[in-house]
Amino acid sequence: MDDCPKDICAVTDSSTEGVPASQPPLDPNGTTQRSPEELVARAIAPVKREFLRPPPSSRTTQNNPASDTNVKQPQANVVQEKKSKRQLKRERRQEQNSPLNLCPEIAKTGDVNACSYKDKCRFSHDIEAFMAQKPADLEGDCPFIKADAPCPYGLACRFAGTHKDNAPIATSNLLKKSSEVNGLSKDVQKLLWKNKMRFTKADAVVKSLGLAGPNWKVKKLVDKEEDEVGLDGSHAADETNCKKVLDDSVDCSECPSTFPAAVNAEEACETDELRPLKKAKLLVDEKCSDEGEEPDRSPKICNLKDATVLEKYNEKKSAETELADDVHAEPDKSLKIHPREKMLIDFREKLYLAPLTTVGNLPFRRVCKTLGADVTCGEMAMCTNLLQGQASEWALLRRHSSEDLFGVQICGAYPDTVARTVELIEKECTVDFIDINMGCPIDIVVDKGAGSFLLTKPLRMKGIIQAASGTVDKPITVKVRTGYFGGKNRIDSLIADIGSWGATAVTIHGRSRQQRYSKLADWDYIYQCARKAPSTLQVLGNGDIFSYLDWNNRKTDSPELSTCMIARGALIKPWLFTEIKEQRHWDISSQERLNILKEYVRFGLEHWGSDKKGVETTRHFVLEWLSYACRYIPVGLLDVIPQRLNWRPPSYYGRDDLETLMASDSAADWIRISEMLLGKVPDGFTFAPKHKSNAYDRAENG
Repeated sequence: MDDCPKDICAVTDSSTEGVPASQPPLDPNGTTQRSPEELVARAIAPVKREFLRPPPSSRTTQNNPASDTNVKQPQANVVQEKKSKRQLKRERRQEQNSPLNLCPEIAKTGDVNACSYKDKCRFSHDIEAFMAQKPADLEGDCPFIKADAPCPYGLACRFAGTHKDNAPIATSNLLKKSSEVNGLSKDVQKLLWKNKMRFTKADAVVKSLGLAGPNWKVKKLVDKEEDEVGLDGSHAADETNCKKVLDDSVDCSECPSTFPAAVNAEEACETDELRPLKKAKLLVDEKCSDEGEEPDRSPKICNLKDATVLEKYNEKKSAETELADDVHAEPDKSLKIHPREKMLIDFREKLYLAPLTTVGNLPFRRVCKTLGADVTCGEMAMCTNLLQGQASEWALLRRHSSEDLFGVQICGAYPDTVARTVELIEKECTVDFIDINMGCPIDIVVDKGAGSFLLTKPLRMKGIIQAASGTVDKPITVKVRTGYFGGKNRIDSLIADIGSWGATAVTIHGRSRQQRYSKLADWDYIYQCARKAPSTLQVLGNGDIFSYLDWNNRKTDSPELSTCMIARGALIKPWLFTEIKEQRHWDISSQERLNILKEYVRFGLEHWGSDKKGVETTRHFVLEWLSYACRYIPVGLLDVIPQRLNWRPPSYYGRDDLETLMASDSAADWIRISEMLLGKVPDGFTFAPKHKSNAYDRAENG
């Protein structure tokens, strides 16, 4: 390692290399020169003076949308009006009628007669018009052909020129079918759409816990009283402050002051027991799937086609249904699986890639696996969307064959919703564990009573964890923050209970919901929680891991920690997993970083497709990733190593033009990098990152 100039093994807390006396008093940024120690104290990255440069006079930062570089007219100040559903529907129809929207069956085979819908097909069948308007092919080989699989996009592929003339016709996406799992079948989706899916096991567990049925509201009143009496000090203050801050957005059904005697409790709970229902009339639809109902059912509600789909699905689940019905009819607590008898996952010393919104997609997780990650987890999925059969939400659960230890993360506000979701996931997906997010700080999640809002409702946390762990045999893990309000931590008082409720592991992010991502993570509090945790509960720490030294220090300071979860550090430099395993600071070159991006593009084209839509989807997520990756500062440019996650990088030159381009925080430069990988952007292309990574204290990545 000593003979490799790229491996810097010595760690320097203060670089005291003498500055020549001829050095001017002002740096290239036009400010007074400061020592590396002063810069670090101000959370400014101490870049060597010879690499500093004046900040660009005018630039399109990631706070503003960037447009195609060919368009000279500035678009940052243009406010685009939100389109109505009718406008979006009209645009979709116009796009479908376009010659560029070629029928997939005809694109695969090249035969106009291949489409079984003929003139009724909603896609274009004009091959000549499509080829005349199709953009030029991209450089490189088709990712499917390169993987020795037939391309499922045929003529629509942006790499069609590399297809072999005698290649077999792809009747389906064979590569994706063989390498990706956890897809949503049409039969299951149809049952979810019509709200006819049966959740007998989940409903039985929820009912046995007293979280559904006639006594639910009464039990919630008792739980409210216990919550106020059992939690003293800051915890009682949390409840009071939560009402003040969230006022209109808080679900007040958790804490009614009085229960009207005139209201029948059974009627009040009738809809709550089946919370995911979208329409009231679907209550009748669900009865259509039960045996022994009245024969005079309305044909408008239960038709023969629906009954056939339901019968086809229930044949596969007949044994499970009979067992669940028995449990529902006569619950026997002696048959319940003890948490210690469940399958457990040993997280100790494993490198855990956190579930990351938007950027933590399947291609990114594949990149991290090649760089050394041991445990991966899908992006956070909302329980209500999964139960409604939304394809976009189910796509977040997909798993690649390279992810040998994989979990999914869900987020819900109520025990019945979460219990049904975990039962559905266990039936339809192949996962090693299920993580419940109770720390997401995003307003839209908190306003629904989920995410970090649950930190103010420990009894609802208890109900959710108990319902989920009692429904499935898969390990249930929980991700939380230190508390809801800053300075009022409460997880230490719940850590012992979380294990007894049925969770096998808990990840603690060392910030409160109110902090979001401002200030540094409170690792001392994480250590305190780890010491209080029972031996059966694994505790994982999360927050500001950005080098192998950070990893080592956290593990050394608290041997009780099983491992540390890596989140934003992996977004900025995914080779962090390699650094930890090899215990070195990797001074990675710009070409090596570009190769990682090329690998990501290849994975993205395999996942999203190699046609026009797939290429632009891949481009979009490349740009989202670059909005984080630009914050990385090469090791060789720093006076003090390692880089800290809260350091703000100044404007600097790289050691070559590509490194300088990658250091830019301009969205226009990110587009140039994407064009190096995926060709020219379409006319009128604009991009504004979903997560503004330069807003350090407002990052929305949960």
